Amino acid sequence: MIMSDHADSPAKESIEALEAQAKEAQRTIDELRARDALKTQFLSNVSHDLRTPLAAIITHAEILREGMLGELNPKQRESVTGIVSGGQQLIDMVDEILTYVRSASDQVSLVRADFDITRLVDQVRTLNQPLAAKKRLTIERRNGDDLPTVYADRDKIKHVLANLIGNAIKFTPDGGRVWIAFSRRGSDMEELAVEVGDNGRGIARDHYDLVFREFAQVDASPSRLHHGSGLGLAIARNLVQLHSGTIWVESELGKGSRFFFTLPLNPPRD
Repeated sequence: MIMSDHADSPAKESIEALEAQAKEAQRTIDELRARDALKTQFLSNVSHDLRTPLAAIITHAEILREGMLGELNPKQRESVTGIVSGGQQLIDMVDEILTYVRSASDQVSLVRADFDITRLVDQVRTLNQPLAAKKRLTIERRNGDDLPTVYADRDKIKHVLANLIGNAIKFTPDGGRVWIAFSRRGSDMEELAVEVGDNGRGIARDHYDLVFREFAQVDASPSRLHHGSGLGLAIARNLVQLHSGTIWVESELGKGSRFFFTLPLNPPRD
């Protein structure tokens, strides 16, 4: 009997140690979740608080630019236009943060419906045309005229497309090309893969995962050419995953990038 108690003692100690480790791991998980919730709430509060004064600054600058308080000379108008442009960029960044907070904290619900994705792509192309024209870029849709409708949240997919196409324009040098193409995937061709490609500077393979991380910048140096919140691709990833789709990048330095995401095609009618 004494030998049995002695033999059981190490096993009991091992079980107690494992239970202690499990409790510590759960405590750490709970603490990380609480910190993440605080971070999300902080971002949401700060974004809301920033948006109101920024909107006021833009409104007053626009009043000045339009001459409602007196005519401006060309240099003054140019300076005020810069205030409006810079303020709008900040508003866009705040909106991206708010969108990220909602998508990351399960505050986004999908409103699925049938829609023509090629028409949506053409609308996003048109919206981005002025920015592309400044850089003498071409944006083309290579195919898609014979596609069936997709079954998804149109506004959320528009946001994904806007982020991907906007990024392609931003990181493609003057005179370059940006394109959108489609292909069917899956064992029953039940998924649609959307490709947004460019012939820009490309991304190193070891940075593939980094580009989809929150607040991440492949070039994080103070002298980098392109600035932003670092949330565009993270938001695109979250919105695609809400649709049970996947998003990924294929790229090579100096040879451009191709971003892909998948969507479900419209379920068959009875």
